[in-house]
Formats: sequence, C-alpha cells, structure tokens
Amino acid sequence: MVGAPLARRTRKRSRPSRIDSVLGYAALGWPAVPGAFPLRRGSRACSCDRLGCPDPGAHPISPAWHLQATTDATLLARWWQLEPEANVILPTGKVFDVFDVPLATGLTALSRLDAEGVHSGPVAANGDRVLFYVATRGNPEDEDEWWSCHLDCDPATIDDTPGLRWHCRDSYVLAPPSTLPTGQPVSWLRTPDGRPLPDPLRILERLTD
Repeated sequence: MVGAPLARRTRKRSRPSRIDSVLGYAALGWPAVPGAFPLRRGSRACSCDRLGCPDPGAHPISPAWHLQATTDATLLARWWQLEPEANVILPTGKVFDVFDVPLATGLTALSRLDAEGVHSGPVAANGDRVLFYVATRGNPEDEDEWWSCHLDCDPATIDDTPGLRWHCRDSYVLAPPSTLPTGQPVSWLRTPDGRPLPDPLRILERLTD
C-alpha cells in the first residue's frame, strides 16, 4: 500500500514544471511568453478576461506578446512564479518555424523520417495535431514570394485551414508542457536536443508527399 502512493508522487515529480521547461527553451535560445490557460470550473473556459474566448488556453496573455517574448531567465522565472499555471507560448519566425499537421499525417511522416534516418528535429503532439519544429526562413528579401505561400497562417484563422499550417513570422505555437482544454498536455514526441533544426523544405517534402 505504501508503494503505490510513492510511485504516484514520483511520476508527478518527473513531469516537467512550466518554469523548468521555459528555462530549458531559453537555454536553447528560444524566446517564450506566458499564455492563458484553460479553466475546468465555472462558466469560463479560459483564464483570460474575454467572454466566449474562441481559443481557450491557447493564446498569449498579452497582446504585446511579440515584443515581450524573451530568453531572459530572470524575467521568465518571475512571470511563471506569478502565474505558475500559465501555458507556454513560443513565437515562430524568430529562431524556428513550425509545420502544424493533422495527427495521422504527422505520425505517418514521423515514422517515414525515422525509417529513412532523416533528422526530424523537435516534434510535439498537440491534441489532434503534430508540430514539426524546423529552421526558420527568417525575413526573405522577396516579401511577395514569402507571403504568397498558401501555407502561411495566423492563429486567429487556424480553424479555416484544416490541413497543413506553416507558423512563421507573427505567429506562435503552444509548447509542452502546456495544458489543452481537454486536460491533455502538449507533449514532445521528439525532444529538442540542441542539434541544428532541419531544413524546412526537406521536412515539407515529407509532409506533403
């Protein structure tokens, strides 16, 4: 009888805290900013003050998130000490871009990459979506070519693009160990290991195959 509670406590301790994860991202050079978190009580679904929030627990707390995102460990620790349940928002288009695909597509592509011995880069499971972290294209000289890409998207229109989404400049993703409205955590399928992120076009080729 003593062993079971002890095992449960051990499992809980092994789950990374928000602060530990955020500081780990900062060490990789990945800026972060606090996000709203889902509420599982009362009539509100999201910790933000917006009535009928369309994206509960999956958006930054502040509208100035793109300016506030930082790798400053002291500031990050202070934010999450003040709001320990805050989800983790990682801006894209700075250090990395993210390909966001349906679960079945993502798992199939990941298996294929593994079988081919291709470095997939960090890959996260986010509910019914799989997120592939790739090297960012940054700010190309030809802005028209960049923004004409039909895969570019904004988080506000995410429901309008049920297939593959390319999070780049002015976008963001919800990162592990954030919590979804279902109570399910966002989790790593392939953890960041400090290696260079893969070429986005190489991963895109597998995802659209």
